[in-house]
Amino acid sequence: MARFTGNKNRIARRFGINIFGRARNPLLHKPNPPGMHGARRRKKSDYGMQLDEKQKLKAVYGMLSEKQLLKYFTEAFRREGPTPLHLMHQLESRLDVVVYRLKFASTIFAAQQLVSHGHILVDGKKVDIRSYLVRPGQVISIKEGSRQMKAISDALDGPSRAVPEYYTIDRDKLEGKMLSFPDIDQIPLPIEIDIHEVCDFLAHNS
Repeated sequence: MARFTGNKNRIARRFGINIFGRARNPLLHKPNPPGMHGARRRKKSDYGMQLDEKQKLKAVYGMLSEKQLLKYFTEAFRREGPTPLHLMHQLESRLDVVVYRLKFASTIFAAQQLVSHGHILVDGKKVDIRSYLVRPGQVISIKEGSRQMKAISDALDGPSRAVPEYYTIDRDKLEGKMLSFPDIDQIPLPIEIDIHEVCDFLAHNS
C-alpha cells in the first residue's frame, strides 16, 4: 500500500488545525492557508464544504486514498443501519488506527510505520498490513523484540491525548484491545467532521 509522502504541514494549514497531532505545531508560524502570501479563508459552496469534509476525514485517518475511502463507503452502504456509523466503524477498525488509539504511536503516520515494519501482533501473530480490520476482543500487542523502542514509550507517556473509553490497555504487557465498536460521538477526532455530509458527497460523486 502506498505511503503518503506529501507535505503534512501544508495540509494542516489548509484546515487551520494541527490535524495530525505533530509535536511541532505547523500553525504557530504560518496560521494562514497555503498560497501566495498566505491565502485568506473564503466562504465555500455546498459542494466545496462537502469536499472539505471528505478531505478532512481522509487526512485524519492517515491520508487515505480516494479508492480506499470509497471502498469503505461502499461496504458501509451495503450494510443494514446508518451508513455513517458503519463507515466510521470500518475506519476505526484499521490496525494502524487501533495502534494509534492505544497510544503505541504518537501520530497516525508513526502507527503506520510500526505496523508496516512488523512491530505489531494481533492475537500473538505478526500483521504488517495497515488496513487490516481489527475485531472487538482481538488483542493488539507490541512484538517482544520491539518493546524497548523509545518512540513507543514516549508515545505512551505523552500527555496530549488519552486512550478512548472503548479500549482497554495493559501498559506492563504493552497490549490492548477494542472492547466494542464506538458511537460516532465517542471517536476522538482532532477536528470536527460532518460524517453525514461525507457520505452524501460520496453517494452523489462516486
